[in-house]
Amino acid sequence: MFRVIIAEDDFRVAQIHEEFIGKMENMRLVGKALNAEETLNLLEQKDADLLLLDVYMPDKLGTEMLHSIREKHPAIDIIMITAATDKSFLEKAIQYGVQDYLIKPVTMEKFHSSLNGYIKKKKMLQATDEINSDILIQVFGSSENQPGNQSATSLPTGIDYRTLEKIKQLLKEEAEGITSEESGKRIGASRTTARRYLEYLVGAGEARVEQIYGIVGRPERRYYIK
Repeated sequence: MFRVIIAEDDFRVAQIHEEFIGKMENMRLVGKALNAEETLNLLEQKDADLLLLDVYMPDKLGTEMLHSIREKHPAIDIIMITAATDKSFLEKAIQYGVQDYLIKPVTMEKFHSSLNGYIKKKKMLQATDEINSDILIQVFGSSENQPGNQSATSLPTGIDYRTLEKIKQLLKEEAEGITSEESGKRIGASRTTARRYLEYLVGAGEARVEQIYGIVGRPERRYYIK
């Protein structure tokens, strides 16, 4: 049974989502929050597996909460359900490992499809100690998305084929590794955008990442071609 928290400032929408969850055998609602403060308090009080998070909260944007949530509750999974269509929100969601991003209004079919996909992935990972190509296909998509097989039409939303190729070329050229900030400057993009592509390549098995601790300042993530 997967335990769910709903963070939604519109109580009517929250009620609809609660009804959707009630129709799912493997889901159980453990709490609802109407704002960011209530959400963070619920996460402290309840043992939850999944957070359904809205972006437009009255006291803080849901995307602005992601850093705090990841610091204090790194194991919780997040699906964002929002009317927000600003690309920067999606980029930040990807950066913080959000499982899915649903645009309102969300139909029951789309809601169930997203949560059933989440349940399937979690059960599959819980049932195995070692990964193989079949599991990677289930987690990251079709075999066309596996290392060496990306095409312009098979890549996920938010990943541009040409930009991805530029990042891959950078990694090949930098044997000592490269940071997201350096990558962004080299391709004329923001650090956040570069990091999204680098993390995608890590997830696809085409790159690896190391946390490098310098003498001063915060640690940095350096990416290397595999």
